[in-house]
Amino acid sequence: MLTNQNKLLIWTVASISIVCVSLFSVWQLYFYPKLSLFDPNKRAANFRNMGKIFPSKQIYSSNNPFHLKENLRSLDVLYKFEDQYYQMSQLLKKTETTGILVVKNNTIVYEKYFQGNSALYKNTSWSMAKSFTSALVGIAIADGYIDSINDSITKYIPELAESGYRNVPIKHILQMSSGVKFSENYDDESSDINNLLPQLFLYMQPIKKVVLNFPSDYPSGKRFNYISLDTEVLGLLIERVTGQSISSYFQAKLWQPLGAESDALWLTDNHSTELTFCCLNANLRDYANFGLLYLHEGYFNGKQIIPQAWVKKSVAPDSPYLQVGATAEEYGKWGYQYQWWIPIDSNGDYSAVGVWGQYIYINPKENLVIVKTSSGLTKPKDDDEVIALFRAIAKELK
Repeated sequence: MLTNQNKLLIWTVASISIVCVSLFSVWQLYFYPKLSLFDPNKRAANFRNMGKIFPSKQIYSSNNPFHLKENLRSLDVLYKFEDQYYQMSQLLKKTETTGILVVKNNTIVYEKYFQGNSALYKNTSWSMAKSFTSALVGIAIADGYIDSINDSITKYIPELAESGYRNVPIKHILQMSSGVKFSENYDDESSDINNLLPQLFLYMQPIKKVVLNFPSDYPSGKRFNYISLDTEVLGLLIERVTGQSISSYFQAKLWQPLGAESDALWLTDNHSTELTFCCLNANLRDYANFGLLYLHEGYFNGKQIIPQAWVKKSVAPDSPYLQVGATAEEYGKWGYQYQWWIPIDSNGDYSAVGVWGQYIYINPKENLVIVKTSSGLTKPKDDDEVIALFRAIAKELK
């Protein structure tokens, strides 16, 4: 017969076992997938399964989907970079490409997937989401929610007066020249950008509180300093003025009108706020439709979805420090405007760009859109080489 002491021992051991199993489950299901996000052996799969790793909101496909025509062909062009010639296939492998889609004259002419990816998967955007956020700002202005981009952000979000965003014009935030002190150095483990995800998902802080923690470093509108925090503030602006979540407004104003073929996901913090500086997840064909929307100056699928004037302004740098060649070496000296990049030697082409090699490239003169998703960490020099490939594809398809 068990004594009371033995019963207590058994109960204690059982309780400890249950706690250990529970803690292991939490580690395995919640913490480990996030901590191993960039593991080289898991990265490609993780980047197409972000909704299983982070909280998200679903964005539903269009009730009237738009399907691009197809006229597929083989493509392995030779391109020149730094006085040497390379094959397209070499660069796709080197940059750990997961998918590439080429649309010429509104027709898909090339579509390939790698590393287990397919047309059905939702590939993460990383910072390509910034260009989508910019589009929503333009739509919100057209809808009358925002009076002018010259307005101070604190006119609409007064609590930002506690931060470096006090009295900063919306335009300067769009142009990544807010003057807010934030480090976007991915190579520095202690940088603000590298500490952002741990703050949100390990310490469970809401992004709406995190943005208040950063002071001003210098007056806004003086120089270009790419920081993801700026785009998050733009997302908070859209949410505040519309009274809707980013996902709801995005679905109504972009995803449905675009005729999106598939559902998308927008990742959130643990408090249901979308992370607009990154974290849209969609298939390549729907990313291509967004590229075509800009190619056609905001008109697509039979309707003017974004004001034409907004699209034109978004890709035409209007300050000296935003011009091609005027930005720092760390940005490849690319130009910038409203959350869009303009590459060196641009002849009107521009691109949404995300870390690890994500691109929506738009070449209006050649009526061309290219989407490329990847899992390889890129440097400015790599971006230049990818653009060299895209321009070679444009020349091949003339």
